[in-house]
Amino acid sequence: MAKRAAAKSKTKTKATTRKTAKKVAKKAAKNTAKNTAKPAHQAKGPKPIDLYYWATPNGFKISIMLEECKLPYRLVPVNIAKGEQFKPEFLKISPNNRMPAIVDPNGPGGRPISIFESGAILQYLGRKSGKFYPADERGRVEVDQWLFWQVGGVGPMCGQVHHFKNYARETIPYAIARYVDEVNRLYGVMNKRLADRKFLAGKYSIADMACVGWVNGWEKQGQHMDEFPHLKRWLEAMKARPAVKRGMALGLELRQGIDMKDPKVQAVLFGQRARAS
Repeated sequence: MAKRAAAKSKTKTKATTRKTAKKVAKKAAKNTAKNTAKPAHQAKGPKPIDLYYWATPNGFKISIMLEECKLPYRLVPVNIAKGEQFKPEFLKISPNNRMPAIVDPNGPGGRPISIFESGAILQYLGRKSGKFYPADERGRVEVDQWLFWQVGGVGPMCGQVHHFKNYARETIPYAIARYVDEVNRLYGVMNKRLADRKFLAGKYSIADMACVGWVNGWEKQGQHMDEFPHLKRWLEAMKARPAVKRGMALGLELRQGIDMKDPKVQAVLFGQRARAS
């Protein structure tokens, strides 16, 4: 009888998990549709910013910022698993064949401007909107140093953990340990920084937006969040923000069915070398 009750409970848990997953996917699809429904020429008011994007921690940085600032934008998916980042039209916007990138039709002087590299985009949107990026030099330097800390440290190191721990064709213990330890060190830096302040630069800023997508993957990075109580509190606060929820849900349904361990997908994503023009 106990076994029957346990089996019933397990079945119920699985059903609940499937129901929750469907609900999340439905919400994500609705959010994506909202930002792709109207072409630029049909949108009311200022022309929207074109966001070249795929649902990854780097992509989340910009979708979160656009949502926080309530800036109108149009989603232009860049399916990196299919190699769309190598298309000539995208390379004109992002010569490093990486997303995210944006095209703002209402750029400086009223003329369009294209921007690649997530840190540069965040700074631009901060200046454009006057939000989440201080106007005074001291405040701006405080944000910049943590933004660049993420761009040069947290992103690349977490990315290496994901690669060697989850996607590499062969298990290389040294590589896994090397990057898991480095991410652990970086988490420790964040935890200490957040011990006496709510956000990385004091006030909520683009530096926090840059980090949240990567830190949210702590389990796949071999970390234990209970070791970092201040970082854990920060992550929970970040994920509770409505704009962060919307930004991190954008385009998730587009990734469904993609197998990152598929040799064809890995051939596109990994082992890239210089390409002839």
